[in-house]
Amino acid sequence: MADLLKLQNGSDVRGIALEGVADEHVNLTPDIAKQIGCAFVSWLEKKSGVNANALIIGVGRDSRVSGPDLAMGLIQGIVSAGAKVVDCGMATTPAMFMSIVFPATQFHGSAMITASHLPFNRNGIKFFDADGGLEHDDITEILTLAGMLNPQHVNYFPEPVDLLTLYAEHLREAIIQGINSDSDKPLEGLKIVVDSGNGASGFFVDKILKPLGADTTGSQFLEPDGMFPNHIPNPENKQAMEAIRNAVLNNKADLGLIFDTDVDRMSAVLSDGSEVNRDAIIAMAAAILAPENPGSTIITDSVTSDRLTYFLEDVLGLKHLCYMRGYKNVINKQKELNAAGTNAPLAMETSGHGALKENYYLDDGAYLAVKLVIALAKARAEGKKLDSLIEKLPPLVEEGEYRFKIKDENFKDYGKSVLKEFKARAEKAGYKMPESYEGVRISFKEGDAQGWMLLRLSLHDPVMPLNIEGARKGDVAKIKAIAKELLAGFDKLDMSCLD
Repeated sequence: MADLLKLQNGSDVRGIALEGVADEHVNLTPDIAKQIGCAFVSWLEKKSGVNANALIIGVGRDSRVSGPDLAMGLIQGIVSAGAKVVDCGMATTPAMFMSIVFPATQFHGSAMITASHLPFNRNGIKFFDADGGLEHDDITEILTLAGMLNPQHVNYFPEPVDLLTLYAEHLREAIIQGINSDSDKPLEGLKIVVDSGNGASGFFVDKILKPLGADTTGSQFLEPDGMFPNHIPNPENKQAMEAIRNAVLNNKADLGLIFDTDVDRMSAVLSDGSEVNRDAIIAMAAAILAPENPGSTIITDSVTSDRLTYFLEDVLGLKHLCYMRGYKNVINKQKELNAAGTNAPLAMETSGHGALKENYYLDDGAYLAVKLVIALAKARAEGKKLDSLIEKLPPLVEEGEYRFKIKDENFKDYGKSVLKEFKARAEKAGYKMPESYEGVRISFKEGDAQGWMLLRLSLHDPVMPLNIEGARKGDVAKIKAIAKELLAGFDKLDMSCLD
C-alpha cells in the first residue's frame, strides 16, 4: 500500500511507466493500473450511490507510448469490479470530463491516462466524476484501497467511442455561436497555426479550424508521438514557445496556438511574434471576459505580477485575487467565491491552466483557445488586431527565480520559521506587503528599487522559491540584495544561487 501511495501527485496519479531514463525504475505498470481501476469503481460506487453493475466509465489516453497498455490495465480493473467501460482511445483531459456531460455519453465517471508535459517515460491517471476532477483526499482513498486489492483477470474488449469528434463538434459550435456569423466558414481569411508538440491536440486543426475555414498552413508536430521527438509539449518550455513563435513569423500567421500533451493548458503567439503566456495569457483571457463580467474577480496563482494586477484592476476595472499555486487551488477558490455570490469568471495559473465559470470550471486549453479564436475573428471584423486587447499591459522588464534548498529533515517547520522571521524583518524595515495567501510578498512601488518579490515554501519539496520581478533594468539585482539582507543568518537555507 505504501508503494502505491507514492504514486500520488496532488490530485493526480503519476509514476514511471517505462525504463530508459537514468536510474529511474518503473512503478506504474498495467497490473498496478488494474488495481487502481478496480479501486476507482468502489470509490465511485460509494460516492454516487450507483451500484457498480450500473456504472459506466470512460477511459482515454494521450499520445504517450505507455498509454495503450496502462489503459488496458485500468479497463480490466474497472471491469473486474463489475462496471462497464467505454474506450475513448486518444483523448484529452478536458474531453474526458465532458464525456460525463455530453448527452451522447453521460458516463458516471472517467479516467485519463496522462502525465501532462513530463518526459516520455512518465505517465499517470487523472479521474473525474460529475463534480469535476477528484481532490487530493479522493486520490489517497483510491490508492489506499487499490493496495488492498487483487483484481481477477478478465478477458474484455470494451466498446470504443470517438470522443474527440464529439468534443470537437462542441468546440466548433462554440466558435460559431461566439462569432455570431451566418457563414459556415466564419474563420475564412484568418491564418492560425497550431503546435501540438506530438501530443493529443492535433484534432484542433483537422476537426475545428479547417472545417471553419481557417488557413492552418504551417501548423506543426500534429501527429501523436509519445516519444516527443521535436520538443516537450509544454507552453512553459522555452524551446516549445520558440517553435510556435517561428511558425507564426515564418508563415505570417494571425495567431499561433500551442498546447500541452493532454490539452488542459495552452499559450499563444501574436502575429508580431509576441508570446502570450504567463501573465499575458491571463490578461488576454480576462480582457475577453471583462465586457460581460464587469467588476468581477479574476483568481490567479501567487506568482503573477504587479503588472497584471494593474492591468486587471486599473485598466479592465476588475478585481484581482492573487491566491495560491496549484490549479486545483485556484479552481476550488473560484467555485467557493461563485457559490458565495461573487462573480469569478476565470481562475488561471501562469502555467496556462485556465478554468472558466461558463465551462464547468474546467481547465480546458482547447476551450481557452476557442475564446482566443473568437476574439481574433471579432477583432478582424472591427479592423483591429488581437493584441489590442492587452496593449495596456505593461511589458516585462526583468525577472528571476531562485530556489533555496532547505538542509533540515523537518523542512516544512524550518521553512515556516523562515517565512515568519522574513515577514517580521520586512515589517520592521517598513516594506509594503500586500495580502498573501502563500508565502510573503513585498511590493516596491517607489524608491531605489521598484518591483516585487515573493518568498514561499514548496508544497512537497525541501525548497523555498524566491520570485523577483523588477520594474526597471537593474531592479532585480537591487531587490535580490534586499532579500539577502532579510534572509541573513538562516544557516540551513542554501542561498548560494543568489551569489
